[in-house]
Amino acid sequence: MRVYIMTDLEGVAGVTNFVDWCTPAGRYYDTAKELLTQEVNAAVDGFIAGGATEIVVADGHGAGAINPLLLDPRVELMRGWPTGWPLLLDESYDAVAFVGQHAKAGTEYAHLSHTQDWIYLDLSINGLSIGEFGQFVLCAGELGIPAIFCSGDRALTLEAQKLVPGIEAVAVKRGTTPGAGNELDADAYSRRNTSAIHLHPLKAREAIRAGAERAVRRALAERPSPIRLNPPYEQVIRFRARGNRPRMITRTTHPTSIAAVMNQPRELRRLVDDAGQEA
Repeated sequence: MRVYIMTDLEGVAGVTNFVDWCTPAGRYYDTAKELLTQEVNAAVDGFIAGGATEIVVADGHGAGAINPLLLDPRVELMRGWPTGWPLLLDESYDAVAFVGQHAKAGTEYAHLSHTQDWIYLDLSINGLSIGEFGQFVLCAGELGIPAIFCSGDRALTLEAQKLVPGIEAVAVKRGTTPGAGNELDADAYSRRNTSAIHLHPLKAREAIRAGAERAVRRALAERPSPIRLNPPYEQVIRFRARGNRPRMITRTTHPTSIAAVMNQPRELRRLVDDAGQEA
């Protein structure tokens, strides 16, 4: 079994806010990278114990958040996707998994929730609202690859279980802020969901390792189905206001490919930033 692990930083136990922990200038950024890398190592140990034979770890946080010196030597590290979605995923993989993932924008009781960045209000494909987790799950599904494991905040695990019934999901912290925050502009939303209750990092790693082992054993025994939507595909992105720019919407379509429809908004986002209007 060949496993692709997508990683992010905001869903890691002990990572308490964005400014101090998730940016290179943050005073705890190096500590956050260590915390993520150790959670990844716990997942790797569990996957291999369960029967995985090859693992590639994708460093999916914006500025990078894996410490290569601390990373389990049994894996390969991936960073950079020159062709966009599906982020170098191909049919050679048997499963995808997530470590350090956060919930989508507008999720109640989530911690550091967002989609791509703080300006996104909502992203949907064929009417299905998804976040970064859902984007990669649907890309994997298009290739016939199931999602088998995720770890992050509790809101993320609930989001994952709704989209992928039966996925092995491990919550390492839980947000405590009620409401969606949809009324806020991008800057205010970036400061909103910082309250949470965390597991101790050692306890989080124990839970991740156990969940990862269960996930692979179940996948080998049950052969779960990938998550697919029916074409054609329409992606709608609703943006928050930012500064003097009002809320905006982009719509993109593709007749056959989810990955292709998700790659189109790169150009549309530039148009939105330049023109401040619906594209």
